Amino acid sequence: MQIHSLDKAQLVNELQCGTSLNRAVEQGRRADFALMLSMFSHDCRETTVIEDIDTQQTDEALLRKRFDVPTAQKLQGLLDDYQTSAAIANQFYNGGLASAKLQHYTVPEPLNYAPIDTHGLNEEVYQNLSGHTRRQLTEQGVLKPGVDALYNQLSTAYRKDTLSIRL
Repeated sequence: MQIHSLDKAQLVNELQCGTSLNRAVEQGRRADFALMLSMFSHDCRETTVIEDIDTQQTDEALLRKRFDVPTAQKLQGLLDDYQTSAAIANQFYNGGLASAKLQHYTVPEPLNYAPIDTHGLNEEVYQNLSGHTRRQLTEQGVLKPGVDALYNQLSTAYRKDTLSIRL
């Protein structure tokens, strides 16, 4: 079975199911009810109305400049950083441990090289995430529904249900 086969449904809340969730409860279809509930997003930030609060945050670069602190060693490496590691290895080969340390202190190499397309997570951890969480990682931020969006979803779901009953 493919990993992303059920992830394409993208059910966030019960408004997207219409009356099928209610019918499953009334008719005693526990398997359908459990399947629909398991497909909902577990993140409460997608289903509740959240308003942003303006807070002033101090930037790390501003603090480093103020206290005259050099840039920190990178935690995650990119493809360009492999050249830095190769230069340190070359210095170790040609000049020994002292030369490699000097090269590292002048241009530090990253501590870790993460796998590609896993958003900085370990591959086993990324494959264990739910489809909703993987979708949120690729969307570059969490959707924050407002009051107007909730009202529109409710009225649209009501209209779709009334149209489906009359047919």
